[in-house]
Amino acid sequence: MISRYSGRRPGPGSCCGFTLIEVIVTLAILGFALVLVAGYRPPWSSGLGLKGTAAQLASGLRLARSEAIVSNRPVTFDLDITGRRYRVGTGVERRLPANLSIELLTIVGEARGAAAGDIRFNPDGSSTGGRIALADGARRLAVGVDWLTGRVSVADIR
Repeated sequence: MISRYSGRRPGPGSCCGFTLIEVIVTLAILGFALVLVAGYRPPWSSGLGLKGTAAQLASGLRLARSEAIVSNRPVTFDLDITGRRYRVGTGVERRLPANLSIELLTIVGEARGAAAGDIRFNPDGSSTGGRIALADGARRLAVGVDWLTGRVSVADIR
């Protein structure tokens, strides 16, 4: 077996390590990568924001219906358009995006002025019915509640 190790230490012409230029270039590349990562913000898509808000409202309405059936008492879904918030029963208030146009269609007995109202779910699963219309300009979605069955649906408005 032949060994290449000669037992000598490296001389002044063959140093082991990095030059100052190599270290500076490496730090510059790492700094640039850090700026890119720290400054990243996901793009806002109005279509996704509209669909996400509609899904969030539909989920809250379905939760209100489920709570009414399980607890055997009426549960309301309260929507405050001016304050841009909603609440399921006595739960926590949830915020809605400020950039969407919101309209509530419900029966007269559940309306609280022009900018607020309820959709009430009964213990048998039925409801007072209603519709929440969302728009972000050109695109419109409706979250509807069937009064007889309490079924919640999301559909495009043309």
